[in-house]
Amino acid sequence: MAELGPVHPTEDAVAALGPLPLTATTVADDSLWGTWLRRNAVHTLPHCVRQLHASGAVDNLRRVTGEVDGEFQNMWFADSDVYKTLEAAAWQLVHTPEDLELRSFLDTTAALLVKAQGEDGYLNSYFTVAKPEKRWQELHWSHELYCAGHLIQAAVAAARAGVGAEIVTVARRFADLIVERFADVNAVDGHPEIETALVELYRVTGHRPYLDLAARFVDLRGHGLLNPDRFGPVYLQDHVPVRQAEAVAGHAVRQLYLLAGVVDVAVETHDDELLAAANRLWEDAFGSKTYLTGAHGSRHRDEAFGDPYELPADRAYAETCAAIASFQWNWRMLLATGDVRHADEMERVLHNAIAGSIAADGEHFFYSNPLHLRTGHDGSHEDAPSQRLPWYSCACCPPNLARLMASLPGYAVTTDHSGLQIQLYTAGEIETTVDGHAVRISLRTDYPWDGRVEITVTTDAPLTLALRIPGWCRTEDVRLDGAAVDPVGGYVRLRRDWARGFTLTLDLPMPARVVRPHPRIDAVRGCVALARGPLVYCVEQADLPDGVTLEDVRIDPSTVMVNRTSVVTLAVAGSVRSADTELYPPAVDETAEPITLTALPYFLWGNRKPGPMRVWIPLS
Repeated sequence: MAELGPVHPTEDAVAALGPLPLTATTVADDSLWGTWLRRNAVHTLPHCVRQLHASGAVDNLRRVTGEVDGEFQNMWFADSDVYKTLEAAAWQLVHTPEDLELRSFLDTTAALLVKAQGEDGYLNSYFTVAKPEKRWQELHWSHELYCAGHLIQAAVAAARAGVGAEIVTVARRFADLIVERFADVNAVDGHPEIETALVELYRVTGHRPYLDLAARFVDLRGHGLLNPDRFGPVYLQDHVPVRQAEAVAGHAVRQLYLLAGVVDVAVETHDDELLAAANRLWEDAFGSKTYLTGAHGSRHRDEAFGDPYELPADRAYAETCAAIASFQWNWRMLLATGDVRHADEMERVLHNAIAGSIAADGEHFFYSNPLHLRTGHDGSHEDAPSQRLPWYSCACCPPNLARLMASLPGYAVTTDHSGLQIQLYTAGEIETTVDGHAVRISLRTDYPWDGRVEITVTTDAPLTLALRIPGWCRTEDVRLDGAAVDPVGGYVRLRRDWARGFTLTLDLPMPARVVRPHPRIDAVRGCVALARGPLVYCVEQADLPDGVTLEDVRIDPSTVMVNRTSVVTLAVAGSVRSADTELYPPAVDETAEPITLTALPYFLWGNRKPGPMRVWIPLS
């Protein structure tokens, strides 16, 4: 149990692939992933702990116990930020059990939860302190089950990491109360999350009522049970049952969390119809409602998906939590179906939307992640700042990043009855067993800066090793030990006797690519974007000469060159048109001056000084 990661289907689940234990993959310290993991452990996670105390989130729980006086502080669902940080701490202690400060936070917070929990098992600081008479009465906005879900996921992490046994006890008491309260009641929470949490608690405990209630919540969604409030039922995914839904809609994070739970329920209950619905909604989401960076959410007003091809670059909401939810949903879809496209989307959103939401220092974050920050943008409001902020009044994103990064090694490799599949490339070591035989794999690579991956495999029995060929690759250019490959379903599959150890070299060519938008994406018509490997690139004002405004720049995409340093940038010829003095001048030939532009990976933007940035650039 102590080695399992965040998602672990039971042996009875209908799934094509299984995850490896969290400890099976050791990421090389000098790799990109290694820098992310170290930054998370040294900076992001301790920062989250400090902010939980500074913001009053921990004190809210102390108000329940009588240790602190005064009114409730922060968002009414601030308990969830505590729980996500607890989950991150549990996963991190798997890697660094010697971290005494982190263990102290986990243990003292667990003890606080024990004291704050009601005699009946209820635990929610806001509805205990501020609105005790409204418990379970305002589910359309209360987030009571959402908070409970994050508590349960923290407990799952604690159980699998072998720490914080009190958290497991608290979460099970609350989960049992929820089963008792809702097993025969037609009600759902306005913010999905409890569904996937209950399934995972079932996977930890084997207690079937948790799975049954998760399935019930999924099937009750879309029957008009929630107060639609000001945004309407679509915002809450309460407008159509999941099994009948044809399109993703409404609040992006809620939709994606719901779909993660849908897949969990489907594989554990052998529900083909439900999994088919998830596939159908995946086609809609990734066919016409996903940003180039893998982000989701086109509208600020309701943090929601838009119409098909409604993907404005500058008004992109693209919430960090939606990117993380997409990663989680695609992981579950990958395990359920074995379809390579889900690994491709995991790679895209991880290296762009997710990685770009956190600063190089690990202590500043974007809530929304636009693909264009305009010159003159008013970044004074935290909903659309010009630079990453250390915390937010709605602080869902930073601890969500912390828990994902702490568990990241668990998403690199999958397994099935015949062998292993390398899904996400990073330098490191993999040690596991397949069919009772010990397997050791060493990966040496500078991915994603370089597409060469050297793989050494040692095991005492035949093993099928599958190497994912990313969707951004031209398959005809890929080489394995210098020879052309013939991928099947997006993978090169090798079955060999590896007993003496065998090293092979996979070359994934990474030329710079020019990407055009679908012609129906009106917001970026006449523009192109630059990419290389899994990385999307952007141009920042900081790299332009004095006096040049980013919106006046055009590019000639036929001239892209790769600059190989520790961070691979792109150079491209372009031009700067004469600045117009009229808002709507006559359509005449423009005068332009040549310029050489530097494009850097999108995930690194905003680490110098606040300023304009754009991914989609008009053509010369």
